[in-house]
Amino acid sequence: MKYSYKFSNLFGTFYRRGNLTFTPDGNSLVSPVGNRLSVFHLKNNRAETLPVATRCNITCVALSPDGALGILVDEEGSALLISLVTKSVLNHFHFQRPVQAVSFSPDGKRFVVCKGSVALLYIAPGKRREFNAFVLDKSFYGPYDETTCINWTDDSKCFAVGSKDMTTWVFGAERWQNLIYYSLGGHKDAIVSCFFQEDSLDLYTVSADATLCMWECDTELNQLLPREPKTKPQPEELEEERGEEIRGLANPSAEEKSRWVRYKRIGKHFFNKEGDFTSLTAAAFHKKLNILVTGFSSGAFHIHELPELNLIHSLSISDQSISSITINSTGDWISFGSSGLGQLLVWEWQSESYILKQQGHFNNMVALCYSPDGQHIVTGGDDGKVKIWDTSSGFCFVTFTDHTSSVSAVTFTSNGQVVLSASLDGTVRAYSLLRYRNFRTFTSPRPAQFSCLAVDSSGDIVCAGAQDSYEVYVWSMQTGRLLDVLAGHEGPVSSVAFNPLKSVLATASWDKTVRLWHMTDSWRTTETLSLTAGALVVSFRPDGGELAVSSLDGQITMWEPEKGIQTGSIEGRHDLQLGRKETDKITAKQSSKGKAFTTLCYSADGSALLAGGASRFVCIYHVREQLLAKKFEISCNYSLDAMEEFLDRRKMTEFGSLALVDEGAGEDGVMLSLPGVRKGDMSSRHFKPEIRVTSLRFCPTGRSWAATSTEGLLIYSLDSSSVFDPFHLDEEVTAGSVHRTLRKGEWTRALVMAMRLNEERLVQEAVERVPPSDIKVLCSSLPELYVERLLAFLAAQIQGSRHLQFYLIWAHELLMQHGQKLKTRSVSLMPTIHSLQRSIQGHFTDIAKLCDWNRYNMRFAVCLSKQRGVKREASERDSDLDSDLESMGGSTGEVEMDE
Repeated sequence: MKYSYKFSNLFGTFYRRGNLTFTPDGNSLVSPVGNRLSVFHLKNNRAETLPVATRCNITCVALSPDGALGILVDEEGSALLISLVTKSVLNHFHFQRPVQAVSFSPDGKRFVVCKGSVALLYIAPGKRREFNAFVLDKSFYGPYDETTCINWTDDSKCFAVGSKDMTTWVFGAERWQNLIYYSLGGHKDAIVSCFFQEDSLDLYTVSADATLCMWECDTELNQLLPREPKTKPQPEELEEERGEEIRGLANPSAEEKSRWVRYKRIGKHFFNKEGDFTSLTAAAFHKKLNILVTGFSSGAFHIHELPELNLIHSLSISDQSISSITINSTGDWISFGSSGLGQLLVWEWQSESYILKQQGHFNNMVALCYSPDGQHIVTGGDDGKVKIWDTSSGFCFVTFTDHTSSVSAVTFTSNGQVVLSASLDGTVRAYSLLRYRNFRTFTSPRPAQFSCLAVDSSGDIVCAGAQDSYEVYVWSMQTGRLLDVLAGHEGPVSSVAFNPLKSVLATASWDKTVRLWHMTDSWRTTETLSLTAGALVVSFRPDGGELAVSSLDGQITMWEPEKGIQTGSIEGRHDLQLGRKETDKITAKQSSKGKAFTTLCYSADGSALLAGGASRFVCIYHVREQLLAKKFEISCNYSLDAMEEFLDRRKMTEFGSLALVDEGAGEDGVMLSLPGVRKGDMSSRHFKPEIRVTSLRFCPTGRSWAATSTEGLLIYSLDSSSVFDPFHLDEEVTAGSVHRTLRKGEWTRALVMAMRLNEERLVQEAVERVPPSDIKVLCSSLPELYVERLLAFLAAQIQGSRHLQFYLIWAHELLMQHGQKLKTRSVSLMPTIHSLQRSIQGHFTDIAKLCDWNRYNMRFAVCLSKQRGVKREASERDSDLDSDLESMGGSTGEVEMDE
């Protein structure tokens, strides 16, 4: 078996920190999420995470004007040049220091990087043939403190740089006689943003104390005078000029001063007029519409029209600070990012409606579960929220906030219409996906903290294990009544699981036992499985023929539940490969002795086992061979703790690790985390979350699996770019023979040969060449060996093909002709059937939405026509009345004249 899974998408996290950016067409939003980059296609209602990752969290993102290239810079100053077309990394570069801002010029030939108090001008990659993609052109010095923002003029001749020293500097990108640099003051706080007006050197500057200054320049852009070279420069002189430093003239003459560009402040405005002393944190300006959007630390934002500063809108997003604002190219959509809550909003200000409004879990994700058809994923977090995600779009479409404490487990019922969640607040809640509400709440006689949850295959029996009372509670879904309390464990119940095919419940506890309970025979215990250490998690194989248990000693044991016999064991302690925290006093090898896998999951076909824990790796084991098949790295983000096996010697001093030294933390200067604390003190000045995997689940379709981790909800899908994978191949089966057979009209033979070659394009050609009238005969004569493989191919084609009816005829005829034979292998065929169901359900949902939209438009058109008919009748009635009045007035006038 091949485990060719690769990272596919990232859910649950929409924004962490850094600047938001719209693509040049204005239809997609690019958002930095940790050390990855997510692209939200707003018109297609789809989100994707690019398969590129930086070493640390991304702080700056810049896109080229044509949208083909992007530059990502992380916290340490390491940069990636990526292609948005091929979604791959083109080059690596290190700026050696943290970078505050990056911006491409409007013509795409250069880009500016703000590093410390210096602005570095680079030649954009792809415009010249250079060995190095990052070629330094000029260095601009001027500010005395860190730079904060960059803005270019429309013709790319000049750019402005804001600084924390309350000044804004205007630099010439070329060698101009009348502009080397110009410094603008007038603010009393750090500059947040600066903006040039359209086709002008006039400037707007915005500072953190909510002050706006307007600057007028006495020179137009076409009046900038280039320097005249004395002689024709040699190639050696050009190389010396590249990378030069721009510092201005030391002793300019009076004539030169008179020709220089001059600025004059023509206005100064204050946003905090009503006594709201909140700092301004982000701003954006649209040059064509002259619209300024400002965001504040209180979560409010204002939209003003410049230069009159007319207030258009003033709204509040939340009580957290707004971290980033950007406007798309057309000026219709405004995006807001809040790093405090991980919020991402796209607002259409003219219609005052949300285009996108998403927020992930405030704290860590703890649990997840796939729906039976694989279309939805439910997650629970430490913030007490239960969120349901659409796997095709990547967006959350419903959030339940009924729990008052951390959610510990979530699950779907077998019909996929009910979601169950267990929480530490002592309740188990059931949510309906038809009405999106909490319709049932299960509680225990005595308050208990529920740590695990399971529901049987019929959806009638709900079980939850308690941490403090060592008991398992059983409820009825129909009535909500407590049916029984299963006692017998002598330690906290860590995990419960139902046999998928029988009414048998497995409960794992810290008392080193796993108990099996018969739900139909007065809840009696049928078997007690003894372990060498406390049990952490238990999982059934999809066919119910095997049980896997992870224990505290790092072992995974497999059992036969019917006879209570151990069938195998896996020593997984060394495969977990823990990292060393910065504050650890012992090595990673020593600390791994007390660690184990905290989450287990069987693959959809039951041949593999996924395992994860407090590590950045997820292990996949071959169950029959009991060997490690592959390790997946969840993240390479070194902004998280416990990522390195050994401590960095550069962070070690004679007083210990720099992580233990905090200059502002009291007299000792040391801030240590409490023993057993995983999340850290949120009020501390320095906080790095620990990398860990909290839950793993395989998709019922067998084509993907998901993991909740510190980074978010990660989806790993089958690698579609896998190499040649033949099936029952011999020398006579070639692509040429398939084409010759198709030309002869021998459809069955050609299809079998194409499926033996197992090339998707060849199979697609063989299937689509079959006339619709011959599909029924072909399906009846198709060998049973190829039915399952053809069903899997149809499931993949239905999902994205435009020939929907044609492929549905294929699926219908296959299931009708071979349905009775497939029932005998229903367990092994379930992933394929689920995949087919998911593809059909996706089209059904899209068509249903389209029909609803058309029905709404038709009703709207009918109402409009009725209103117009009423107005027409009223106008005709008024015109008739006016004509009558005119005729009456005319007759009376004549009478008066006669008199």
